[in-house]
Amino acid sequence: MFLSSSPLPLARSAPAADIISTVEFNHTGELLATGDKGGRVVIFQREPESKSDPFSQGEYNVYSTFQSHEPEFDYLKSLEIEEKINKIRWLPQQNAAHFLLSTNDKTIKLWKVSERDKRPEGYNLKDEEGRIKDISTVTSLQVPVLMPMDLMVEVTPHYETYMSADDLRINLWHLDITDRSFNIVDIKPANMEDLTEVITAAEFHPHHCNLFVYSSSKGTLRLCDMREAALCDKHSKLFEEPEDPSARSFFSEIISSVSDVKFSHSGRYLLTRDYLTAKVWDLNMESKPLETYQVHDYLRSKLCSLYENDCIFDKFECAWNGSDSVIMTGAYNNFFRMFDRNTKRDVTLEASRESSKPRAVLKPRRVCAAGGKRRKDDISVDSLDFTKKILHTAWHPNENIIAIAATNNLYIFQDKLNSEMH
Repeated sequence: MFLSSSPLPLARSAPAADIISTVEFNHTGELLATGDKGGRVVIFQREPESKSDPFSQGEYNVYSTFQSHEPEFDYLKSLEIEEKINKIRWLPQQNAAHFLLSTNDKTIKLWKVSERDKRPEGYNLKDEEGRIKDISTVTSLQVPVLMPMDLMVEVTPHYETYMSADDLRINLWHLDITDRSFNIVDIKPANMEDLTEVITAAEFHPHHCNLFVYSSSKGTLRLCDMREAALCDKHSKLFEEPEDPSARSFFSEIISSVSDVKFSHSGRYLLTRDYLTAKVWDLNMESKPLETYQVHDYLRSKLCSLYENDCIFDKFECAWNGSDSVIMTGAYNNFFRMFDRNTKRDVTLEASRESSKPRAVLKPRRVCAAGGKRRKDDISVDSLDFTKKILHTAWHPNENIIAIAATNNLYIFQDKLNSEMH
């Protein structure tokens, strides 16, 4: 689990607009998109393998940058809609063009990213605008070359369906129909005073388009089958872990809220993240999680201060590796955690400028709990920087390449030693 690194800082300082809010690989892993709080989307492309420099293969460089969303005002609700990109989703590639969805709190946009045809440059008898030159001015000969033209990024229709979710509803959309959607989940009570939970995340099954799962602020997961009813107000399966009454506290409901849910690539398992743990659920076992991993249990004694500074409401994402054998999620102090499901080993790594020089080997980090015995190089829980947090992560679909968003910096790490992490 030792990865060499290539940090890709998107900006030197960290104004709010530059803070990365989502990270997503496309289905092949050749493209990587980030969205930020300023409404921008940046697409990185993986460099082809070079015989002269074998380490260059796997490095990502900027491919395209565009403004996806602008701030707007909802006059009906007297509400300002910020431009922050909440999610990016790539569509499976059907031709030479790439399609992706981006959304803020109100508007979902479909973008097409493609390259224009190449154009010839370097004529001997024509100038750059195609006019015939005076032959007497031609003093040397040059070989014309084909140069790629600018990237095009545009909103375009495509024939697929996708779903969107807010606190109370999940809607099914057709990419060719932009003015209406089909409501498939609605948990809004008749009286809003009776509201006890909200939707926190939702995702389609990777192989069965009729199945989807959504999580709630109460820590539950509901698997729904659209073949059973048009409105999925009744779930097919409910995944919920019984609460231990002796461990209940004021913070129990807050820290049990699920911030992210991901189907495994096989479709057999669900990975969820709450404030302190990551859990793997088997679709065939609803009563309790198959595996529970403590991400930063040393914070349990700090919940009161984390509540006061609002960090307890941070929403951490989680990710599977390509073979579903390792899971990854973020933590504070620019740390991120990896858990090997087969060996039960885990590691804490850091994404920072100081420790992440190009092709450097990341060293495992260890946090010493309050009152615990501290070893050399251990970091005290009291010295953790809670303003540095890894909320957004992504794993290449086939290789051991990961993308880590640390505030306004994007770090790409890759395993040069093992083709597959065990």
